Amino acid sequence: MEKAVSRRKHSVQLSLHFVEQFFVRNVLCEKVGTGSRMTKLSCPECVMNTEPSLLVREQPKMPRLSDYKLIAFDMDSTLINIECVDEIAASVGKKEEVAAITEAAMQGVISDFKESLRQRVALLKGVPESALQAIYDERLQLNPGAEELLAACKQAGLKTLLVSGGFTFFTERIRQRLGVDFTRANRLEIENGVLTGAILPQPWGDICDGAEKARTLLEVAALMGISTEQVIAVGDGANDLKMMQEASVSVAYKAKPTVRRQATIAINEGGLDRLLEVLPL
Repeated sequence: MEKAVSRRKHSVQLSLHFVEQFFVRNVLCEKVGTGSRMTKLSCPECVMNTEPSLLVREQPKMPRLSDYKLIAFDMDSTLINIECVDEIAASVGKKEEVAAITEAAMQGVISDFKESLRQRVALLKGVPESALQAIYDERLQLNPGAEELLAACKQAGLKTLLVSGGFTFFTERIRQRLGVDFTRANRLEIENGVLTGAILPQPWGDICDGAEKARTLLEVAALMGISTEQVIAVGDGANDLKMMQEASVSVAYKAKPTVRRQATIAINEGGLDRLLEVLPL
């Protein structure tokens, strides 16, 4: 008898758990745009546990894409599908070692991004420049919805900024491919057709880390004569947080937990163009 009662209690507890999960997963926030399906949760733990496909933590103050003037993108794992430094390392059999450092940096476990990048780039010494072109041609792809979102931004009159902790070899090609207006990234030193394992200094500094991303966003906004209320920032890793915090609207795209918890909007499934469900033209 006691075992039967215990089983019934356990069954009731499980049922309540699944009802709660169903409710949390299916609470819809106010619709912004036709056909949108968005879950609005205020608790970071709920965000982590339920993984809604599109989370709107806070409704943007200005409801349409055309209300904004600048959108800034991270590159690796945000605008494109790979972490370029990891793929370069793969060409010399060091992907596992380099990828572990990359993951720790993006999760925020390693706080000194500059030093972590120096460590990773040092491991790339001797990689031929041709390997970078092969990565661009064979492995690098735009993430789903990237072209559609960029086209919508241009149609709405926004300028675009690509600011990356990655490398100019790739950002310049993406800039030309998508017609991006502004870029900033790190320049690998190449001598006699091979990587030296060093990063070259540039007029703005040596390494584009989180602080430099934020500074670049503010610099471009000032150049355009606009306020940060008219800026959107999109990223996925801890290195993007400072930039995202400067923007009026921050978008986490298939991002690390710490980034999802702090973003205005989190796109966890689907393409980058899901932003248009929240900010229609």
